[in-house]
Amino acid sequence: MKLYDSHRAPNPRRVRWCMVEKGIEDIEIVPIDIFKGEHRTPEYRARAGLSNVPVLELDDGTAITESIAICRYLESRYPEPNLFGRDAKEIAIVEMWMRRAEMLLATPLMLAVRHSHPALAALEKQVPEFAATYLAGAQRALPLFNRRLGESPFIAGERLTIADIVAFTGLDFARMVKFRPDASLNHVMQWAETMRQRPAAAAGA
Repeated sequence: MKLYDSHRAPNPRRVRWCMVEKGIEDIEIVPIDIFKGEHRTPEYRARAGLSNVPVLELDDGTAITESIAICRYLESRYPEPNLFGRDAKEIAIVEMWMRRAEMLLATPLMLAVRHSHPALAALEKQVPEFAATYLAGAQRALPLFNRRLGESPFIAGERLTIADIVAFTGLDFARMVKFRPDASLNHVMQWAETMRQRPAAAAGA
């Protein structure tokens, strides 16, 4: 298998993080330079179907895009440690918090960076007002996660899951625009520090 990857984008980092957590070392990493437009070439589009990273290419030539879909596939191939839930109840809880993390936190922060960081002007028709709106939305969502993390050490429960990976990689990406959670969100701050200490944080960055 091959993973077409970009270290400059947050969604591929989710996949790399999952790979490190699971100890996956038998997937070839193919770097794609999005600033050189390598994701927009006819060859890449023919493989992936669209100009997105990451792409997981299976041995039979099947291409899987979308970071969560790739991580789910890896979960099925490399089931331990479990990141998506072990039974019906836990699977639903992980899915619920993963979607909240993506829709309320990670996606707004990623869009804020795309619409405000000078380096990304080459890739995005930036609208500064969008960036401000997205950042404000993420700020409003953080107290929800702070309350949750006051109940459990990780977002979906007692152990790390895909919900934590989605939330943290989005939050960490927002450092590009100097976004920081308010210091009063003590549970979020403690959780973020725990995430930074995991080996996958460095290996997946």
